Order: sequence, then C-alpha cells, then structure tokens
Amino acid sequence: MRTWLERQNYLIDYTLAALLRRKTRNLGLLLVYTLLVFLFASVLLLSQGLRREAATLMQDAPELIVQKLNAGRHDLLPAAWLDTLRGIRGVSAVRGRLWGYYYDPAVKANYTLMVAPERGLTADAIMVGATLARVREVGVGDYLSLRAANGQPLPLKITALLDSTSELLSADLLLLSESAFHQLFQPPADTYTDAVLTVRNPREARTIAGKITLALPASRPILRAEILRTYDALFNWREGIVFLTLGTLLLAFLILAWDKAAGLSAEEKREIGILKAIGWETGDILRMKLWEGTLISLTAFLTGYALAYVQVFYGGARLFAPVLKGWAVLYPEFRLTPAVDLQQLLVLLAVTVLPYIVATLIPGWRAAIADPDAVMRG
Repeated sequence: MRTWLERQNYLIDYTLAALLRRKTRNLGLLLVYTLLVFLFASVLLLSQGLRREAATLMQDAPELIVQKLNAGRHDLLPAAWLDTLRGIRGVSAVRGRLWGYYYDPAVKANYTLMVAPERGLTADAIMVGATLARVREVGVGDYLSLRAANGQPLPLKITALLDSTSELLSADLLLLSESAFHQLFQPPADTYTDAVLTVRNPREARTIAGKITLALPASRPILRAEILRTYDALFNWREGIVFLTLGTLLLAFLILAWDKAAGLSAEEKREIGILKAIGWETGDILRMKLWEGTLISLTAFLTGYALAYVQVFYGGARLFAPVLKGWAVLYPEFRLTPAVDLQQLLVLLAVTVLPYIVATLIPGWRAAIADPDAVMRG
C-alpha cells in the first residue's frame, strides 16, 4: 500500500511539473473551465434556493382556496357560499378573505391590500411591507394616502412595518382593517374576494376540491400543491432560458475539449515517447494523464462552484437574479439560506468533470500504445 501511495505521489509531482511547463495553455483552459462551472453552478444554486424559499413560504399557505368565476374571470364570492363550504364533509374551517390590488401612480406599481382581522387594526391604521416603505420613503407614524373608489383621498396611518421571514412575501403587501377596505374599494355587502379552507386530512384535499366543484359549479378550488407546482414550473422555464443563453459558452468549451481529445501536440507526443523509451509502461502513462485531467477538472470545478456559492448566497446573486427572480418596481431584498443539494452537486460534477477526464485519456492512450521511436519522430 505504501509503495502504491509513493508511486501516485511521484506521478502527481511529475504531472504538476508537466502542467507548469505548458502553463499558458493550461491556465487559459483552467480559466475557461472555471468560468463555465461558475455560470452553470450559479444558475443551479439560485434556482434551487428560490424553490426552497417558495416552499418554505407555502408551508403556511392555506391548504385550499376557493374562488368564484364569472365568464372565466375571478369574481367576488357571496357570503352565502361559506355556509355551503362548511357543510362539505372533511372541511374543518372556512374563512372569507378580503383582498385586492391598488395601483399607485406615484411609484407606478401595484400594492396588494389584505384585510387582517387578527392584527386588530383600527379604521385608519395600516401595516406595510419593508420594500413598500423603502420605495415610498415612509415609516411608522407617517401617513400613506390612497385614492378611494369614489375619488376621495383616504389617509391611513402606518402603525408598523411587516416583519416577515422573507420579503418575497411582504414586499408589496399592505394590511388594513375591514372598515378601511370597504371605504377604499366599496365592494357590495356580504361579499368576499375568496375563501380559505382547512381540511381535516390534507391527503383528502383533492377529493374535497372535487366535492366543492360539484356543490358550487361556478367555483374554482386551488390546492396548495398546485401553487407549488406553478412556482416550480416558472423557475424551470426561467432556468431553461438562462441555460439556453449559456449554450454558446458550453459549445465553445465542447469544441475545446474535442480539440484536446482529437490529438496531442508534437511536444506532448515526444514526451510520452521518451517516457516509454526509458521504461514507463502504458498503464503509468494513462495514470499520469488521468491525474492531469483530474487535477485540472477538479480545480476548475471546486473553484467555480465555490465562487458561485459565494456569489449566490453572499453576493446577492446579482448575475442572474433579474432573470430568475423577475423584475418589479417593488423589488424585494432578501438573502437566500445557504444550502447545498448533494444530488445537484453530483450531477454537475458528472456533467463537467467526467467528459474532460475522458477527453484527456483518449489521446494519451493512443500515444502510449504506439511505438516509442515512431512517436518521438512524430
């Protein structure tokens, strides 16, 4: 075992010396390789982090949401529907919600306004998200004036800023009382925007959704799992756009790897011929080429992945964030929780490292099995 380790140590020393003799070429290859790993790892880490963030937020989302449709569009839900929903077997609680959108011409952005009875807000009090407060340059104690449906201004006092675990949830959110909501939007009496349901057995949520459709044909039940799948599909679509854009860089690297696999330079062939002439076996040369490919590919992979990790989780992911997170006037500021997906890491390792090692071994094997004298003569 000790002899084997010493042999590998000598091979590594020789491989490093050989790489340094051609440092300009190998450094250029290493930089391109590292850049490729960095870009692809950045996209994978960011998209995975956003999926994880969305899944965390959705843990507290309602298990089932019911909306009323009119001509295929979302309509206000009559309060009488709540009694019908409570009568469906498997439903343990039903609550009507009041929420809507408000366009603010001052910042050219939409706010999400929601009634929060559990907050105990008075008729002239509101709570706003940190992003909204930052964009409007307001704070606790300031007034935010909104224009009601009748055209009259409705001044509301900010009593607190929303302290959410993620600004993804509260960036454009404004909480107010039911009285203020009715003054602002003036909806018909005994109506709600939608209804949220709690079911006794979450595994029966889809079955209960089918019962709701039968009992209320104009309804549209929305499962929490369906919302998660929508987020996942959205991230997959945006991730695919980025990968398609990076395809030109990948193609350039594949051409570079193919050029390396197509054959060795005259200097490298002569070096292998000399090694064969002084007693190196074919297996020794293949092991040397294996170490060469491994050292370059692993160095590029580890450096690229580490840079991507720092860029995504500690640098704000500025490189691809506008594409994967989207764009908005009220843009949330948040930091993703650092995490590494082992399966994702292994897939990226297999896709970026193994092809290069194979591309390194093939020309080395061809030169190693040839006659040393012929190889040295070129």
